[in-house]
Amino acid sequence: MSDFAVQGWCPDAWHPMMAGDGLLVRVKPRLGRLTREQVLGLCDAAMTHGNGLIDMTRRANLQIRGVREAGWQAVLDRLLALNLVDADPAIEKRRNILVAPDWRTGDDSHRIASELQERLGELPGLSSKVGFVIDAGQARALCGEAGDFRIERGEKGNLILRADGRPAGVAVAPGKEADALIALANWFGESGGADAGRMVRHQAVLPDWAEGDILPAPPIARIPPGRHDLGSAYGLPFGRVKARFLAGMMETPPAGAIRLTPWRVLLLEGAPAARREGLLCDPADPLLRAEACPGAPYCPQATVETRDLAWRLAPHVEGRLHVSGCAKGCAHPRAADVTLTGREGLFDLCRNAPAGGPSLRSALGPAEILAHFGAA
Repeated sequence: MSDFAVQGWCPDAWHPMMAGDGLLVRVKPRLGRLTREQVLGLCDAAMTHGNGLIDMTRRANLQIRGVREAGWQAVLDRLLALNLVDADPAIEKRRNILVAPDWRTGDDSHRIASELQERLGELPGLSSKVGFVIDAGQARALCGEAGDFRIERGEKGNLILRADGRPAGVAVAPGKEADALIALANWFGESGGADAGRMVRHQAVLPDWAEGDILPAPPIARIPPGRHDLGSAYGLPFGRVKARFLAGMMETPPAGAIRLTPWRVLLLEGAPAARREGLLCDPADPLLRAEACPGAPYCPQATVETRDLAWRLAPHVEGRLHVSGCAKGCAHPRAADVTLTGREGLFDLCRNAPAGGPSLRSALGPAEILAHFGAA
């Protein structure tokens, strides 16, 4: 039996979720971008009505942590005023669009994501976990990220529609990409997709118009910390930042806006490269290969502390490290080279497996783990 509960839904600003440190309010910036005014306003709300901590998620969203129940309405009102939340709760629930973070105004990714945002009312009532991926740059940047209905660059250079879990997709005519995504989402709902929950688990045969044999283009590397054509990129250790610190990042050196990535790397538009205390500036930093959920006491399902252990262990692990507070594996749902899964206050160790995978060693305390990897 699982030692965690799958909620079946994701929080948003209209529907916050109770965590171990208070309400969790998820913010889904349009096209993964916030202006300077939006960043400062969000940070002020997090400090005034929350505990001042902000998390970046694998869907390139932000989460304000520790919001008091009495302060939630004030946070919502502030986010609405900043145009970070849709005034219609039903539309906000559907606004799960992950777009390649290096888009430029007017390019394919920007064009398609912008049109899809305007047409969310045409979508069926899907689970809040279901989402779209717009990866229409010259090469694929989001191939490893979850998303049910995808527009991607194909191996021959054209754009394709691909259902998640299917290895190939079908060519889509220029200007018809949003039509194709909406049609696929509606087919998913009509064909019983809600029972499967996600496209990758939906075994129904695709309609002829969505079935193809065009493979996606090869992927490109993730955006690393350092200089970027749009500004400067920085890694957030485990995706967490203090609101006070994030607000200060907009001032010294100044940045015009920020872009979020699903890799917990923050891109400051127009900002010169500068070392920033507490952020990851070295693309070889081992913390960039480490994933850890908030753990206890922040998550009520976790029975172990996660991030201090991951911080100490990361330099001693080859490949990707995942420290999960429970078998749900929120921070990294796929296999990692080394995975530690919390269970009843201790950890199970496995290799090349996701959280909750077959254990090589069980019931280990932090000291035993550190000693095992020579990190004690």
